[in-house]
Amino acid sequence: MTIRPATIADLPAIVDIYNHAVADRFATADTSPVTVDQRRPWFEAHDAEYPMCVLEHEGAIGGWYSLSPYRSGRAAVRGTAELSYYVGTESRGRGYGTALVTHAIAEGRRLGKRVLFCIILERNAASVGLMRKCGFELWGRLPDVASIDGELVSHVYYGRRL
Repeated sequence: MTIRPATIADLPAIVDIYNHAVADRFATADTSPVTVDQRRPWFEAHDAEYPMCVLEHEGAIGGWYSLSPYRSGRAAVRGTAELSYYVGTESRGRGYGTALVTHAIAEGRRLGKRVLFCIILERNAASVGLMRKCGFELWGRLPDVASIDGELVSHVYYGRRL
């Protein structure tokens, strides 16, 4: 297993993994699949300061993570980044999520970030467990802010100081 910076050639696999999460209804508040063309500007917005990385195993992309700015352009929070991560359906249960989050923590430190946080659908027990396992704590809850297939779902914020 290798975790490396994502390239534009990885974008179709990144989108495919994300769209499986959309279909699962547990890992994102998006309710419609996205296209590679729609995600290209988002992909290109990631750079050396806010990277996107993929986990590759035996030539296949098994998952990815991205670090994104929090309140972009506001100097006082430049040391804070939002962590997003997704593991492919067929790759779950192999420790890829732990590997991705651990790598993101190390990368955040290397980049001089002070804080990482994730926004998770509260019903996503696997991600809540992973956050706790990786030393993140519950920092906040926005009750019933998402409506997914008619069900109200809360967002929870998990954070970690680096």
